[in-house]
Amino acid sequence: MAHDIAINGDNAVALAWKQIDPDVCAAYPITPQTIIVEKFAEYVANGEVDTEFVCVESEHSALTLCTSSCSAGARTFTATASQGLAYMWEMMPITSAMRTPLIMAVANRAVSGPININNDHGDAMSARDCGWVMLFSENVQEAYDNSIIAPRIAEHPDVQLPCMVNLDGFILTHAIERMTMVETADVKKFVGEYKPLYPLLDVKHPLSHGNMDGPDFYYPHKYQLVQAMDKALEVAEDVFKEFAELTGREYHLVEEYLCDDAEYVAVILGSSFGTMKAAVDELREMGLKVGCAMPRVYRPWPEAALAKLMAGKKGVAVFDKHLSVGAYGPMFPEVVTAAAELEALPKMYNVIYGLGGADATVSGFKKMMQEVVNGDAAKITYLGVKE
Repeated sequence: MAHDIAINGDNAVALAWKQIDPDVCAAYPITPQTIIVEKFAEYVANGEVDTEFVCVESEHSALTLCTSSCSAGARTFTATASQGLAYMWEMMPITSAMRTPLIMAVANRAVSGPININNDHGDAMSARDCGWVMLFSENVQEAYDNSIIAPRIAEHPDVQLPCMVNLDGFILTHAIERMTMVETADVKKFVGEYKPLYPLLDVKHPLSHGNMDGPDFYYPHKYQLVQAMDKALEVAEDVFKEFAELTGREYHLVEEYLCDDAEYVAVILGSSFGTMKAAVDELREMGLKVGCAMPRVYRPWPEAALAKLMAGKKGVAVFDKHLSVGAYGPMFPEVVTAAAELEALPKMYNVIYGLGGADATVSGFKKMMQEVVNGDAAKITYLGVKE
């Protein structure tokens, strides 16, 4: 029987990994991710899992090793954050191009410079075009659940792509929350045994991995990633339904809060979704029809679900916890594009907030959405910055 425990986000991810018991884990410690691999290494040392844990000299080496082991036919997990993910970047598109469905937890943290160890989404957003499925978590429970769900999506025969499980650094990684765990036997049954497609070590069926691609093959192979991402949307919905049957916890491509009758909607990622819900509650008490939503699946981009959500709305505010310097936040143009074919385009606003761990408060979100409702908001607002 499932039971409740008090646990922080990093340990929750490590617990999910323990229950899944992957074949290989290679990682390098970096704040605020370190606790994940530290705790998991403890499980390995105590003989609680059969995982081969490899201590590598860098994050680049970690992802290189993980890509290799996954190609060989081993279920493989890793974790990183910020500069560590940046150091992996060379391998990120290679990992997806080789169709290796490894799982990576990312404890979201600002990317230097200036040097900063606090939370924003600069690391994940800098890797969003690399061909990885990307899931976001609002709280510790979701970080744990996403870690169990991720292998089912990534390893599906129609997908075969690596998957990134995002949880906000310190806000979730180090915060202790109440969480309902799933029994280990149920986790193992839900995730199932790893059945690799075309493993490199299948000597009876020899093949090559990581070959040189000329123009005749590079483009078609990239298009295969597009097709796999399209399939991942369908697969994610099916896996979410199965997980709900197992646990009673329902997840969707886009999570909605009081959006059905809302005239104005805020779109936001990660732990800030909970903060925005509190702001929406206060705005509702004032008689303002405001709702909010979070794309749980950020890649593949859930365009149809977002378009349906925005239909008939008067205004949409996209809250980005990262800045594409010289343009907008990374999520804003994608939300605008999702709304482009609606009969009536809502008024669209971009709000940059929380960079480098700057406070994301209920009062700040509430004031911002009041400006959106009143039509006083600028097209792009740098929330909390004194100009």
